[in-house]
Amino acid sequence: MNDFTKDFAQALFNPDKINDLLRKELQQAVNNLLEAELTAFLGYDPYARNGWNTGNSRNGAYFRKVDTQFGPIEVQVPRDRNGQFHQHTLPDYKQHSDVLESTIIKLYSKGVTTREIADLIEKMYGGYYSPAMVSNISKEMIPKVEAYHQRHLSDKFFCVYLDATYIPLKRVTYEREAVYIAIGIKPNGHKEVIDYCIAPTENIEIWSEMLKGFKSRGLEQVELFLSDGVVGMKEAICQSYPKAHFQRCLVHVMRNISAKMRVDDRQKALDEFKQIHTQSNKEMAVQVLHEFYQNWEKAYKNVVRDLRQVEPDLLTFYNYPPAIRASIYSTNMIESFNNRLKRKTKPKTEFPTEQSLDTFIGVQAMDYNDRYFNRIHKGFGQVRDTLESYFD
Repeated sequence: MNDFTKDFAQALFNPDKINDLLRKELQQAVNNLLEAELTAFLGYDPYARNGWNTGNSRNGAYFRKVDTQFGPIEVQVPRDRNGQFHQHTLPDYKQHSDVLESTIIKLYSKGVTTREIADLIEKMYGGYYSPAMVSNISKEMIPKVEAYHQRHLSDKFFCVYLDATYIPLKRVTYEREAVYIAIGIKPNGHKEVIDYCIAPTENIEIWSEMLKGFKSRGLEQVELFLSDGVVGMKEAICQSYPKAHFQRCLVHVMRNISAKMRVDDRQKALDEFKQIHTQSNKEMAVQVLHEFYQNWEKAYKNVVRDLRQVEPDLLTFYNYPPAIRASIYSTNMIESFNNRLKRKTKPKTEFPTEQSLDTFIGVQAMDYNDRYFNRIHKGFGQVRDTLESYFD
């Protein structure tokens, strides 16, 4: 009586164990068949001397789950080093192909590398996907990203945030390149990534082209633009949207103040400047700003001079309802998107082509728009009618 006969006889007295026994034996039998298939394909047994220097050899295995009438089994499908072996014991892996591809795209959008995705898919589903196969599936997003860049835009946004971040990209060598990003909030409070583009450095010509592109794609009216201190930004905005107002990001202004002051003075000066955006009305904010001038002009004449030059753009947000002021005195909202983008690109280290970076950012932008579709940004729902009244 062999071991199987003994185990089977014992299982008869416990019917619950019969399926477990049969499943275990079936799993071992399939694994033996798969190994025998590879042996026949290569023409030599494992570790046999006649297999040396034949030009091909065993190369590990990947695991695959298979459903049987006794329950699921996990088998090891062997591989050869040249990638020429195709087993015939099991049917071709077709199950869950759509799920796999959507999973691959989702993992790609989360910043997981193609090699890591290939390993995860093998462990999760038992299907062998090489990094190259994963990369090809990810490329299926390219037409969708191109359509995203060309889509018709809403005719009006209450506010549009403009900012750039830097991500490593290879052209001839690897360097950090600027990614120009525009995020808008509509009068109804819905927000979306309007568009983005990639260029070696940040300059006003690219921003100007982007703004003209928005106009040509249907965006006719914007009430308020928010940006940092890029030279010429206000003028570029006026060319495409002459009726729009402009708010300089106060967070960027505070960074500039900090950079131009001694360490011992920074905290006190910033604490005073922060009071500007917490006042109940514009008149009180002007008073606080002018007190800041008086307190610091003697020690930091150039800092105060620069602030006076841009003063009209520092307090624009006070012209709008208090419910939304916390969202429109800085570009913090778009910077949170930028930080998320950097966090997800970090595992990839750098991008080998501009198209690969464009596709990756496009997936992030579309995911952002899907996630916030029909969500109302904080405070905007309370004043929707007021915001609608700013437009023709």
